Amino acid sequence: MTTQNPKVDSILRHTQQWRDELETLRSILLECELTEELKWYQPCYTFQKKNVVLMHGFKEYCALLFFKGALLKDPERILVQQTENVQGPRQIRFTNVREIVKRKSILKAYVAEAIELEKSGAKVKLKKVSEFKVPEEFQKKLDETPTLRKAFFALTPGRQRGYLLHFAGAKQSKTRELRIERHIPQILEGKGLDD
Repeated sequence: MTTQNPKVDSILRHTQQWRDELETLRSILLECELTEELKWYQPCYTFQKKNVVLMHGFKEYCALLFFKGALLKDPERILVQQTENVQGPRQIRFTNVREIVKRKSILKAYVAEAIELEKSGAKVKLKKVSEFKVPEEFQKKLDETPTLRKAFFALTPGRQRGYLLHFAGAKQSKTRELRIERHIPQILEGKGLDD
């Protein structure tokens, strides 16, 4: 049985929406061989310091997010890919305590499989940065500014992906241009989108 983390106690105590659901999920996760931590202001459960599953609430639902969910077998067909750009993580979503209680044994089986994935060292195969579309507005800037090009390609692949997805996420060209201009100084400093 995992020990409750006081930081998680504090977060859940101040949670308004989904409190009962998150407490129920927590009780299930505490029965697994995971360490309870607080990461990104969310209860996170790790195995040998590796992230396995995170609990979080949204407007329409609360969820368990499995960091390597794309590798889980998912015999119940309950894992959800949040958006098309999410590569490894998958969620199981809930809207009430009854659903959680009904699926307790299934959830424990998914957690057990996720722990086995960590023990095995399995990794989610991520798309290469070169496989992501570079918005034409950003490509133009890269072509015009060698220092920007050099700085961008010196970033880690994850930071490069973050910028490309952020820039491409704007529907209008003008918005893409504004996003690019706003983030050029960060790129030149070697920083990621959220640094």
